[in-house]
Amino acid sequence: MTDLTVRRVRFHLSGDDVPFVWNPQRPAFSVHCNLVTFLAPGFEKLIVAATREAIPLMRDPRQVEEAELYLRQEAQHSAAHLTHFRALVRRWPGLQQVMDDVLASYENLNATKPLAWRLAYAAIIEATFTPYFKVFLDHEDKLFAPGDERVASLFLWHFVEEIEHRSSALMVYNAVHGNYQYRLRTIGPVIRHLSEVLSIVVRGFQRHVPAADGGHHARLLPDRITPRAMLAAAREARRLTGPGQGTYAGVPAREMAAILAGIIRSQGPRHDPAHADTPPFADRWLARYRQEPRCAARWYSIGAKAVVGG
Repeated sequence: MTDLTVRRVRFHLSGDDVPFVWNPQRPAFSVHCNLVTFLAPGFEKLIVAATREAIPLMRDPRQVEEAELYLRQEAQHSAAHLTHFRALVRRWPGLQQVMDDVLASYENLNATKPLAWRLAYAAIIEATFTPYFKVFLDHEDKLFAPGDERVASLFLWHFVEEIEHRSSALMVYNAVHGNYQYRLRTIGPVIRHLSEVLSIVVRGFQRHVPAADGGHHARLLPDRITPRAMLAAAREARRLTGPGQGTYAGVPAREMAAILAGIIRSQGPRHDPAHADTPPFADRWLARYRQEPRCAARWYSIGAKAVVGG
């Protein structure tokens, strides 16, 4: 039996007061998470469609059960991020075009790429999430707690569930296709596609969100996945942020090295995400949710004891 749980959480984002820089102490992290909101619906629609197509080809009933719960979790993530998106687009209507362009890019993948390629895409990206999100959750007191609780709670829930289903995408890929060399060859095209949608979102933030509302902080993100773009973003960070405001400010160098090593390791032929090092916060979040499900939407007001007392 799989341990995945589908959690339907209603986040309180129906107003028109959701800030673009929702954690002013960490503007780079704020726009980083906003980027996730604009990428998630297209990416997760690709996952849901590909997994539904894959399930009839799977033979192990236990794997089928996990795949069904996995796609349902991803569908919930997409719906929640669209709630966040709608809150942003109410204040900055031009952002609708940004989302439309990202969705069109993913729709093109759904229409033109074979099932094995789309499953490999999901497996490649999902495998990186545990080492990548671990540092965020290990430092949630600095990255999430000082920000808007509504937005912070959404991202805490999403990142914890990504840890929870960390093995599912690779499991589905291996059950249907399973060719490591094919997955390895897909990494380059996946990075090129991510670079394309990254450019759409980062430039769209700058174009449609006024600097007075924090749109200029989009320059803290690289507008493509290249060394040159990353260096340019680093230069902007030195210019636009003060001491302690960087996403990784205060994170020990060994943890930064662990992110990079973990992402590289995640693409290895023998890597099993089930054995990855996971953040203790994820266990605390899951335990608190079992006691009081309402805490998912208001983590720091309803779930404060879970953070303080573990």
